[in-house]
Amino acid sequence: MLKKDFWYDLPKELIAQEPASPRDAARLMVLHRDSDAIEHRIFHDLPDYLMPGDLLVVNNSKVLPARIVGVKQPTGAVCELLLLRQVKGDQWECLAKPGKRMHPGNLITFGDGTLTAVVDDTLEDGNKLVTFHYDTETLYEKLDAFGKMPLPPYITKQLEDQSQYQTVYAKELGSAAAPTAGLHFTPELMDAIRAKGVGIAEVTLHVGLGTFRPVQEDEITDHKMHSEWYSISEETAGQIRKAKAAGRRVIAVGTTSCRTLEAVAAQYGEIKACSGNTSIFLYPGVPFRCIDGLITNFHLPESTLIMLVSAFYGYEKTMRAYQTAVEEKYRFFSFGDATLIL
Repeated sequence: MLKKDFWYDLPKELIAQEPASPRDAARLMVLHRDSDAIEHRIFHDLPDYLMPGDLLVVNNSKVLPARIVGVKQPTGAVCELLLLRQVKGDQWECLAKPGKRMHPGNLITFGDGTLTAVVDDTLEDGNKLVTFHYDTETLYEKLDAFGKMPLPPYITKQLEDQSQYQTVYAKELGSAAAPTAGLHFTPELMDAIRAKGVGIAEVTLHVGLGTFRPVQEDEITDHKMHSEWYSISEETAGQIRKAKAAGRRVIAVGTTSCRTLEAVAAQYGEIKACSGNTSIFLYPGVPFRCIDGLITNFHLPESTLIMLVSAFYGYEKTMRAYQTAVEEKYRFFSFGDATLIL
């Protein structure tokens, strides 16, 4: 299939600039795979579509406030680092602006000067290897003090509260972007789901900025997928195996949870406790081996994420659903509305 097959026209005003308030007041498009029916609901209606014994799988990764603005010494030039990946210890791979003016040996200071960074090297893609120095127990404490959330480029409005870009169940620091399908959940909705007899299991996949990298190749199978680190605990693996053995539904909350489960199922033939890196690319024609349902947002045209949805729901039905969403003025992308595909 071609990249252009996944294009759709989206009016700019439908790109959500802030989350719904409360979170579960977002709209929910329910897509039925068996009947092709489409329903228009509110996200807090989600329990109406869940059955006792269902298992929701969420991604508990927490977004780092990884965008930090500092001053290059001794010139005083303002510069910015975006932490992408921990290499070892306090050395991180970073996206730097202006990158061409940052060279090995350059010193950058942040905030009150208690956080500094030294550029170690420039990688082939222009990213920098940077070592941080600080006076606290962990680097994360300094990021909390000086850092900002690395919002996607299509969100131009600054957040009043950085917790708006975290799920209520986030706990494992490491993502450069939020697993946004989970942003719709509130503690009260989680309680209502559990009260119905639905299980909730956690996986971890640290979302990289590669998730926003556009597909450049015309033929989608030529696209090189980005790699992201994941982990599945023994407890979660056991919950999923038990649900599958009993014929109960496993519903992934978000494309990141979906990719984690499908990567492990493809590699091992079952869900087992493990961790590693995955670059799985799910597009029409690639089989799904684990999930029975998917909760996700509306994704960018020609993105690997709309290709994933098309793989699960069907290409023609997905493009028709997106056209319906535009006509019905759903809100799109990270802070937008959601779909439930069952």
